[in-house]
Amino acid sequence: MVKGGTFRKLRITFLLLLLVFVAANTWLNKLRTTDWDRSLWVVIYPINGDGSATSAAYVDSVRKENFSDIEAFMAREARRYQLKLDKPVSIKLGPVVTDLPPKPPHNGDTLAVIWWSLKMRYWAFRADTYNGPAPDIRMFVVYYDPEMHDTLDHSFGLEKGLVGVVNAFASEKMAGPNNVVIAHEFLHIVGATDKYDPSTNFPVYPDGYADPHQEPRFPQRRAEIMGGRVPVSESELAMPSSLGPVLVGEKTAHEINWRHGAR
Repeated sequence: MVKGGTFRKLRITFLLLLLVFVAANTWLNKLRTTDWDRSLWVVIYPINGDGSATSAAYVDSVRKENFSDIEAFMAREARRYQLKLDKPVSIKLGPVVTDLPPKPPHNGDTLAVIWWSLKMRYWAFRADTYNGPAPDIRMFVVYYDPEMHDTLDHSFGLEKGLVGVVNAFASEKMAGPNNVVIAHEFLHIVGATDKYDPSTNFPVYPDGYADPHQEPRFPQRRAEIMGGRVPVSESELAMPSSLGPVLVGEKTAHEINWRHGAR
């Protein structure tokens, strides 16, 4: 009985130490990715999501330059908030990944979400074959043939795991909207929250609007990055075709630790 009790105490102690380690590592990662004292290294790994020839050809054609608009967007918005960093994000292209990431649970059960999160982080660790400096953030972009898929599952970014999965269309015409989604999920990873109603996809006023003080309110011409879409009227939305008409709103800037007000 004594031995059994001792073993139980050791097991509990080990689990407590493991939880402390995970919590400390999460806290350190949070500080490292939001102090903005250097560029964050983001490695993007393309994946053929549906096994189609179209997606395979597109994945093979992907180059680092496909994502240069994201670097430019982050640099432009950082300047508006007087961030003392010329290039907040540096994107590198990783090798093609052949395995698909684990799908998130649909029922929203807390234990299922925790288990999936752990599996996702382990999968991302195994899939990371980038030959270079260890990335701060890993983004896996899963491409699908637009002729076979009208809509795609939701993308996601895990702040605790510093990993994101973006479902994207394998089409040059959709490269701009794909980059909008990648930038959106990247900002989730560094602490930004969604600013739209998930039941309607409509941006929440005022934080989900790029120009909340505009009169009249509609039509808006730009999108707030975490609002995701341009509210054209009270019932009509438009997806930005690129990051050109997209900005980082004040609440989002506060969440990601861009402290200064926009000029």
